[in-house]
Amino acid sequence: MLLFPRMFRLRQTFDARRVTDISGEVSRQLDSLKLNEQIRAGQSVAITAGSRGIAHIGQITRAVVDHFKGLGAKPFIVPAMGSHGGGTAEGQTQLLEHYGITPEKMGCELRASMETVIVDRTPQGIPVHFDKHASLADHVFIVGRVKPHTGFVGDVESGLHKMMLIGLGKHEGAKIYHRAIADYSFMEIITAVAASVIARCRVAGGLAIVENAYDETALIEAVPPVRFLEREKELLKLAIQWLPRLPFTVADLLIIDQIGKNISGTGLDTNVVGRKYNDHAGTDRDPVRCKRIFVRGLTEETHGNATGIGISEFTNQRTADAIDRKITAINCITGLHPTAAMIPIAYETDREAISQALHTCGLVEPPHAKVIQIKDTLHLADVLVSEVYLDALSGRSDLERLSEPEEMAFDAHGNLRAVDDLA
Repeated sequence: MLLFPRMFRLRQTFDARRVTDISGEVSRQLDSLKLNEQIRAGQSVAITAGSRGIAHIGQITRAVVDHFKGLGAKPFIVPAMGSHGGGTAEGQTQLLEHYGITPEKMGCELRASMETVIVDRTPQGIPVHFDKHASLADHVFIVGRVKPHTGFVGDVESGLHKMMLIGLGKHEGAKIYHRAIADYSFMEIITAVAASVIARCRVAGGLAIVENAYDETALIEAVPPVRFLEREKELLKLAIQWLPRLPFTVADLLIIDQIGKNISGTGLDTNVVGRKYNDHAGTDRDPVRCKRIFVRGLTEETHGNATGIGISEFTNQRTADAIDRKITAINCITGLHPTAAMIPIAYETDREAISQALHTCGLVEPPHAKVIQIKDTLHLADVLVSEVYLDALSGRSDLERLSEPEEMAFDAHGNLRAVDDLA
């Protein structure tokens, strides 16, 4: 008798538009801003670098640095990542190193500090915190990826505005802005703080990045400060359209091989797994409903930050042991999302975790459960799904079955083989 459903490999086809000449496109876009008309030789320019795992971010950042050097300016890089990296300058510097952003590779200084200055107060009375090093620069240039936020909903979610608020606001700014959300809407806060930053902090422009569903750069666009709000609204619609998705909208169990801050702000993208409005249940507003989620591991790049682990119900002991509780707690408390740091039920083996998870999915017998296994929420082209989905392939030109259904692949220790290992 089968104890688990049989699985087969499935390939999804998404919109694959992408930028092929990264450095060239950055240069062309920055030329369109005519920055030479506002930046004089010898002036300093603070360039933001965030904590997200953005494709080609080292190459993009270096191209921005080179452009300002070409104008005779003196660019330097500032980590713009709120409380990430354990809320320390050293931790944030290390995060950037993993993305290839170092003084040697960028050809300029990297000035890291958690110190901020208060440059203004919003109409709501909220203090506007701003990175001290950036506040001393003659100009500031914002680089950021535009995509749906994992917790907030609005015309603007995660992108250039968030970099000005949370990124350059550092730990102190991130704390006060997240607290303010209890009294004001996300859009009220984000527009008020951004307006203050643009007006008072000499923002020269921004470079918006939008990625396709294959975690590739699909669009790079330079945006003048006066168009940040208007253009980011439009780019967010594109980002939502190009977001990777699970192949089916209903699952009894979603198995995720790894989560991490380089994958998503919440470790696992709630826009993908369907937990944006409720940590432990899909709602009518979510595109997907997964009854149970099992997280099998953390990415190396997340450095023990397991933010989002609490969104899942099940994990294994090796993942629980790899969690840096302090770093995770700092991140989740700062984001006013303490439940994201809660440790789910942990079993010694994946076999145990999956068995127990399937027995909490209602009346469906485990061999007939709807199960999807993914590498992470960024890489969804190739996935494993249970054979109950076979009939659902009919009429789906975006899906290609790559294998016959086979029993789940556990190793000698009772742990499941990763999606990539079975390719």
